[in-house]
Amino acid sequence: MNFTPKGLLGTLAAVSIGAATLLGAAAGTAGAAGSRAHCDRAERPVWSGDPSRNVTAHGCTLPSRDRRWYRIEVDTLVEPHHKTEYLNGPVDRTVKRQDRTLRCMGYTTDGDTVNWFGCMPR
Repeated sequence: MNFTPKGLLGTLAAVSIGAATLLGAAAGTAGAAGSRAHCDRAERPVWSGDPSRNVTAHGCTLPSRDRRWYRIEVDTLVEPHHKTEYLNGPVDRTVKRQDRTLRCMGYTTDGDTVNWFGCMPR
């Protein structure tokens, strides 16, 4: 092997970029742990077997700082399974979920209603 200063510099840059990428990903995950919210009840519609990435919740306590990811604990989480792909369509059945922890990217509020969006499917 012939180590040249230019080759060593390129290797060092590649390792530095890789380390920074890993640290950035870890920091985003660590930030999610500190941004918890709690909601009394929430509804997450299901179409064609897949849950929606949007959740409508009520009685929420919201974190005081903006974050990239939020972890939401819900006391009562229900998932209405729709027969069609329309929100106002008929509901086949409603399931009450046992796993009531969600990870979402953000939220908007309208009075007592909190609309969480970008929620990861379980």
